[in-house]
Amino acid sequence: QVHLVESGGGLVQPGGSLRLSCAVSGRIGGANTGGWYRQAPGKQRELVASIDANGATNYADNGQGRFTISRDKARRFMYLQMNSLKEEDTAVYYCQIQTPWGAAWGQGTQVTVSS
Repeated sequence: QVHLVESGGGLVQPGGSLRLSCAVSGRIGGANTGGWYRQAPGKQRELVASIDANGATNYADNGQGRFTISRDKARRFMYLQMNSLKEEDTAVYYCQIQTPWGAAWGQGTQVTVSS
């Protein structure tokens, strides 16, 4: 069973930065694509960024140019560096990885951007 745990969320002022981390444990198989998603109150969960097994990254418009996704070579840690945060970035952020047995999700970490 795969277990994902996010950390690094919190309260930050507009223009500030946060770095989210996702620790992955358990059997993950090979060639995993990983991603960060977020869900704001009353809205659907949306993709923020993804990274494939070769390290190729993809960003949604919501974080393009401000967010950077990365992971370690062992695919046991995934990160989301968020800069120039805006109030509209306030949401619960989830990490996810694709395994041969389906997608696995973390429990989420709250990010609040407010002055």
